[in-house]
Amino acid sequence: MKQFFYILVLIVFVFSCDNKSKPPKPNNLISTDKMENILYDLYVINAAKGVNRKLLEDKGIVPESYVLNKHKIDSAQFAESNAYYAFDTDLYKSMVLKVKSRLQKDKERFEDLEKKESKIAKRRRDSMSKINNKRKDSIKKALKQKASN
Repeated sequence: MKQFFYILVLIVFVFSCDNKSKPPKPNNLISTDKMENILYDLYVINAAKGVNRKLLEDKGIVPESYVLNKHKIDSAQFAESNAYYAFDTDLYKSMVLKVKSRLQKDKERFEDLEKKESKIAKRRRDSMSKINNKRKDSIKKALKQKASN
């Protein structure tokens, strides 16, 4: 019985690994540069969806439709182009690595901006604190002068 099971698994495995031929090149194939931009936008919008889905829903934004409309393509064109590029794993990997690099650069840029804004906010708080302390000191001084008179 065990042998039969192993043979059956082996047969299923062999037939499931049939050589799939490369999908035909679509007539309306999206260029690799544009496809990278689309993938970038999809990654960003999906991250935004993960952070605050409610905000997107309240604004009536459907992330996937937004990206497709932005790039003036339809879902079939994207699906065909994505399947075509995904079949060539080396090309697709290089596209994804470019997108990842771009996302990393954006992340670093936003972190730098956040640090700068944090420093500015700290300076403002410190300035306001000094102003408030001077005001408190002047009030105390005025009260002391009034009490001594």
